[in-house]
Amino acid sequence: MADQLIRHERIETTVPKAKELRRVADKMISLGKEGTLAARRRAKAILRTDESIIKLFGPLAERYKEREGGYTRVMQTRTRVGDAAKMAYIEYVDRIGELRPRKTTTDRHSRGVEDGMKEGASLTSPAAEGEEEEEEKGSSSKDADAQKGS
Repeated sequence: MADQLIRHERIETTVPKAKELRRVADKMISLGKEGTLAARRRAKAILRTDESIIKLFGPLAERYKEREGGYTRVMQTRTRVGDAAKMAYIEYVDRIGELRPRKTTTDRHSRGVEDGMKEGASLTSPAAEGEEEEEEKGSSSKDADAQKGS
């Protein structure tokens, strides 16, 4: 199954098989990233075709060279009609045509640095800042009106 996952990058199987395959598939990517002759031999012991070995040590190793782990995703899909087994897709993440798009993780500090914000600047949007200024002007004009009336 690991060979088929590497070839197709997404397969449908039962949930227990997918969860077990995830362990093997992640180890295969780690071997691909290692790239040594010993790693190739260890991968060849598990994978059946030369096509899979070439893909593992080529495009897949390049795709995940910056990622530390979590190369696969298991998503439960349906219940199989014949035996009522729970089915799931197992797929490699960060690929074109994946079932669920990648989540972007940005924190406030990194967004502020990218936007050119200086230290101590507020994290509100420019539109919200304009509203706050109008409220301040409105309250100061109300204070002035109150002073004139007294």
